[in-house]
Amino acid sequence: MHRVVYIPGDGIGPEIIAASRRVVDASGVKIEWIAADAGQCAIEKHGMPIPQVTLDSIRSAHATLKGPFTNLPTGFPSPNQTLRIELELFGNLRLAKSFQGVKAVFKDIDLVVLRECTEGSFAGLEHKINQDSAIAIRPTTRAACERIIRFAFNFAAKNDRKKVTVALKANLLKLTDGMFLKAGQDVSGEYPGIQFQQVNIDALAMDLVRKPQEFDVMVMPNEYGDIIADLAGGLIGSLGLCPGGNFGEDLAVFESAHGSAPKYAGQNKINPTAMILSGAMMLKYLKETEAAGAIEKAVRKVIADGKAVTYDLGGTATTSEMTDAIIAELQS
Repeated sequence: MHRVVYIPGDGIGPEIIAASRRVVDASGVKIEWIAADAGQCAIEKHGMPIPQVTLDSIRSAHATLKGPFTNLPTGFPSPNQTLRIELELFGNLRLAKSFQGVKAVFKDIDLVVLRECTEGSFAGLEHKINQDSAIAIRPTTRAACERIIRFAFNFAAKNDRKKVTVALKANLLKLTDGMFLKAGQDVSGEYPGIQFQQVNIDALAMDLVRKPQEFDVMVMPNEYGDIIADLAGGLIGSLGLCPGGNFGEDLAVFESAHGSAPKYAGQNKINPTAMILSGAMMLKYLKETEAAGAIEKAVRKVIADGKAVTYDLGGTATTSEMTDAIIAELQS
């Protein structure tokens, strides 16, 4: 029995979290689900987007499945970044893999985008200088650089990946990105069986839309990874197909790559694929690899068939109908 916290989140979050929980339960893995509040709804109940009770629940669980959060009004910090910093979830990992039956420019994409999440310009260290100017501090430490790069190489080694690309702008940001690059060069020496590549972030963006098949695992500072992960989702046709996870030393919080899409909340029309695959990623983390593989196989079969998919995939199915089809395929 695995103890898993689930956070419905905002907007479409409750619908896709419900879909993911149904599929995980249908896989046969025994889960003790523990509800927790975070995001916009938590402000009304707790006065803050990430209450202490939720942090405590996540720390006591084996894993967490989290819905997307809505951007909050001025005066509240980013709930996603707060969660990552408070729990030392230093690595955000997103997967972008082509699906048969989905319209996309490329048909053979299999990319991993990994970014450092506790430092960089997304750390929230912004200061107003005067009425017409402000500054954002971009902290970078050697320890954090090494930690995320070693995570990338370990992921590659465990998942039979052949290449790790470090992407940054070290030719201009010589002290911060330069430190990240030097950490990559040093850590890569510990993994002689994995190819190491360094590339400027602007060149990576260009090459990903020209020859994405040449990339495998990509690791980079926070803000670059946020952008490149969305680009990778576009290459396979939709962010709605991309699962993700946030990893610490002994904690993991799994989430879809897309946002909360509040205008679609409660309409039962959103594609649940990314959140369902995030549930599969969670099961793999919990060493339930057979169930994780079965879920991904069922999702791919339903999408390839095209008979029970949501509007964004060219179908007419509701969220719950597509979930029903995935469960039926999983149990067939």
